[in-house]
Formats: sequence, structure tokens, C-alpha cells
Amino acid sequence: MKKDFLIVVVLLFFGAFLFKGTKIQSVDDYYLTHIDDITPESETVTLSIEAKTLLDNMDKLDENLRSEKYVPKNGIILKETEVVLRNKDTVFDLLNRTTRYNKIQFDYQGSDNNSFGSNYIKGINYLYEFSAGPLSGWMYKVNGKFPDYGVSKYLAKDKDKIEIIYTCDLGRDIGGGFNNESEK
Repeated sequence: MKKDFLIVVVLLFFGAFLFKGTKIQSVDDYYLTHIDDITPESETVTLSIEAKTLLDNMDKLDENLRSEKYVPKNGIILKETEVVLRNKDTVFDLLNRTTRYNKIQFDYQGSDNNSFGSNYIKGINYLYEFSAGPLSGWMYKVNGKFPDYGVSKYLAKDKDKIEIIYTCDLGRDIGGGFNNESEK
């Protein structure tokens, strides 16, 4: 009897400890606690997400996505935003954290599921690869250049300017693309 009582007391104590140590949050609180406050000592980057190319290619876009909900009037999904840079943050880490904080839909393929060995941006704000034709999808620039490797392999540095851009023509319509001098 004493042994059973002791087990019950230990379980209750353990349960109370777990419950007290668990912070229950609303969805809004969850998103707000996962972005760092910027201080004067913080290393930061700027990040933006845009789909301006779609403004001239709405006829190519899936009919269900031809709305300001998905493609804002100015094409800007996220204006240039300052984000805290953590140790060993990649462009993917920053994009993932920023879209979560700003409640922007973001879908990706993990590095284990593709031949690139890097996470792959499938969709942002419900705009996916091929949503506007066979050459459409997401690309990224850092400091005005298109890196030649994936978003989860590019280690960001203090003061980097990161642009996530939707292309309708395999990058040629945004100043990049395969075998294009501007991406080097």
C-alpha cells in the first residue's frame, strides 16, 4: 500500500512539474515568440518576397490564384523586412522563420527528398512552381546575385539583402536564369 501511494505521489509530482513547465500559448503568441527582438548589437539581414512578374503574366496563372489574396496589386508579398541573423542561419532558416512570423504560407521539399541536397522552395503564399506555366517557380538573390546553390546551403552574413522572387520564365524575366552571366 505504501509503495502504491509513493508511486501515485511521484506521478502526481512529475505531472505537476511537466504541466507547470509547459507554457500554453495561443497561435498568435506562438508566432510572436519565435522571432528575435532586434537590438543595436544584433546582426541582421533584410528579406523580401515578391511576385511582380505575375502582374504581367496573370493569364498564365492558375485561375484560382488570380486574386489579390495571392498576388498583391504591387506584387509584393513581404516588403523588405529586417530579420535577426542567428549563428549558422541559412537563407532557408531566415525564410522559414520570417514566413512563420508573418503568417505567410510556405511549403518546401526537404533536402533528403531531392537530388540537389538542399531544401527546395515549392510554394509561398500558395504560389507554387508551375502555377504560372512550365518555367515558373521561386528563385532567390543575395546582394543582387543569384547563388548557384540551394537556399539551405547558403549561409547568410550580416547585412545581406535577400530577395525571394517568383519567376515565370526560368529566371530570365528577373535578371537571372541558367547560363546567364547575371547569376554569377
